[in-house]
Amino acid sequence: MNHAFAYLSTSGFLGLSIENPLSIDMAAKKPYAITGINWDGSVTNRPGARFGPSAIRHASQMLCDATHPLFDVSPLEFLKDVGDLLLPNTSIDAMRSALMPLAAELIKNQTMVWLGGDHSITLPLLRAYHAHYQQPLACIHFDAHCDTWTDHFGEPSGHGTWVYEAVTEGLVDPKCFVQIGIRSSGERSAREFVNDQGGKIYTARELRGKDGDGLKKVVDEVRERMAKAGNPPLYLTFDIDALDPAFAPGTGTPEVGGLTTTQAMTLLEAWHDLNWVGMDCTEVSPPYDHAELTSNAAATLVWTWLCGRIAAKNKHARD
Repeated sequence: MNHAFAYLSTSGFLGLSIENPLSIDMAAKKPYAITGINWDGSVTNRPGARFGPSAIRHASQMLCDATHPLFDVSPLEFLKDVGDLLLPNTSIDAMRSALMPLAAELIKNQTMVWLGGDHSITLPLLRAYHAHYQQPLACIHFDAHCDTWTDHFGEPSGHGTWVYEAVTEGLVDPKCFVQIGIRSSGERSAREFVNDQGGKIYTARELRGKDGDGLKKVVDEVRERMAKAGNPPLYLTFDIDALDPAFAPGTGTPEVGGLTTTQAMTLLEAWHDLNWVGMDCTEVSPPYDHAELTSNAAATLVWTWLCGRIAAKNKHARD
């Protein structure tokens, strides 16, 4: 069924043309691809994340030739944009059922960047990655919220339950699950769930005033954690509300006291050569944005992650 809603993107990331993923010339196959998942049917406060993929793509066009000043690479020759996935938008179960086979097909052929959408999209993506790699994934999760609730305000699943579900389903290795920026209110059982399972939480309070060399301990500890586990396939999920509302006001559930954009950039740059297999960026809600601050932050974070991956691959090839 063709769910061609009016809010789907019409232009690609970094100004790329949107391609049909099912008609790509395999001789011209590119190693990275980006797609949108325009779902916000699970938000608990302000909707609007269905417009996130389009806004992030629009903001990315100001990155011009997209050559990264640290990594000195541009992702343009390595990247294609396959547009937004055509998904139902009134049932989370129907959305996830439709998303799973599409994600599985895309994961087979390239390293994916997924633009949300609310954070409930991450659970079916992890299910697809788990099936593809046949093992639990490592995960680095930037967020203001722990997303470890056992129900979603009386519903079984939503954008605040996916971490609990991913752990209990065995989709991720709890020892390799790292949360960064957590600061929202919450009872201890939810707030400390990841720590209690053997993972690691770096709260926003712990990271206050730390940047550059001040984040070295975090960088090193996460590297050591991944290495100790044998560097399993690593997934990045970045909820934009990990950033303080001063840097990302356009999100459904803003929480004061969050990360700065420079803290997030420092960490992504420092971890660029980990064993990443994919990433998503969620909860950008343009109706609540100001001066495109949020979509610009999201576009820059996605671009940084892509450039870091390309730089790491280039270095590996030279070595």
